[in-house]
Amino acid sequence: MLPARRLFYVLGGNAVIALFATINPAWVAAWYAGVGISLLLAFIDMLRVVTEPVPEAQRFVPHSLPLGVKRSIRLHLHNRSTRSLTLWLYDHFPRETSVEGFPLRLSVAADTFAEPLYNVTANERGKLHFPGLQLRVLSPWQLWWHDVTLPVQSEVKVYPNFAAVAQYALLATDNHLSHMGIMKKRRRGEGQDFHQLREYRAGDSLRQIDWKASARMHKAISREYQDERDQEVIFMLDCGHRMMAKDDALSHFDHTLNAILLLTYVALRQGDAVGLGSFAGANRWLPPHKGQHNVQHMLNALYDLQPTAQAPDYAQAATELLVRQKKRALVILLTNLRDEDTDDLLPALHLLRTRHLVLLASMREQALDSALDAPVDNTEDALHKAATQHYLRTREATLERIRAAGIRCLDVTPNAMSVGLINHYLDIKRSAVL
Repeated sequence: MLPARRLFYVLGGNAVIALFATINPAWVAAWYAGVGISLLLAFIDMLRVVTEPVPEAQRFVPHSLPLGVKRSIRLHLHNRSTRSLTLWLYDHFPRETSVEGFPLRLSVAADTFAEPLYNVTANERGKLHFPGLQLRVLSPWQLWWHDVTLPVQSEVKVYPNFAAVAQYALLATDNHLSHMGIMKKRRRGEGQDFHQLREYRAGDSLRQIDWKASARMHKAISREYQDERDQEVIFMLDCGHRMMAKDDALSHFDHTLNAILLLTYVALRQGDAVGLGSFAGANRWLPPHKGQHNVQHMLNALYDLQPTAQAPDYAQAATELLVRQKKRALVILLTNLRDEDTDDLLPALHLLRTRHLVLLASMREQALDSALDAPVDNTEDALHKAATQHYLRTREATLERIRAAGIRCLDVTPNAMSVGLINHYLDIKRSAVL
């Protein structure tokens, strides 16, 4: 129970009377009467607010939340008392979230309900717990705030950001994938699976025309091809300490998970099977499966996966993958490359390449690009820029050594990882090298 503003006014009035009583003893009786009446009113008001029904509350949360995306949560408060209630509302949200709009001040008429909304943004993946709702109800005579915590508990899973999957599906439907930076080029040459015959369209090459079918139909008929299907894509996810690095609100690890999720959706739509293996402290294995339902399986496998303080052991990870994955697949190794990794990484990549097609996807810190774009105003700025250029040259030399060994490489900033992976995947499908 907490005193309200009106109670302080009453106490202030009694203090004024007490001041007069110190000057003029005739005011002493008035002071005693005022104190007695004030205590009686305060006690009655407290008793009324304590004995009246507490509002019933419910919380409606989504079944899952995407990481870093704002979502709304709806609360339901039902006032079952016979008077209108004025109250403050505070939801005890998890510390891993950021919220807007609290605390809320509400007025709820007798035997009615209110449904306030507030926005929440999840800052960490995993299972989050909402322990309860806190209410402060103003008493009938506005002398007290009745503070009560309601055990309204909720749980919600925070997944990698699957909003990009919905955006991809929408743009793919409208053939506007170029808005995301994804390039779908016309396929030519060998390594294509026949899909169907259709009427000739402007832009079709002469090689696509089926002359026998055209003669039978008395109009130009073209062959339509599709990407090879029933292939396998395996993600090798580095969960080491470097993946904890941050350039924005999300860590490199979270950006990587978002990219995995989007490419999983794309590969499954292409008819391929997708699997995942993680290493460096958080070892998980998800065998490759086909079908759009595998997106949900991937979400459930990744939502609570966190990077560790361990260093990656590429050789051990490659050996374990070869034992588990016998069929040839596109193996995408996602990590944060350093030039000192070459001696350990190259043998592991060579080992994987004996059976699989390998793509190394490394995240480059955004701060490096920002340092190159920054103006040079003094000697310290010049030295900093020169050191950055030297580091990037060394990094590029490392990547060239890997490319010279026949390994495909992708080196991009975290925000460009999703689009870069999809474009490389589509290019591999078009070239039929898998």
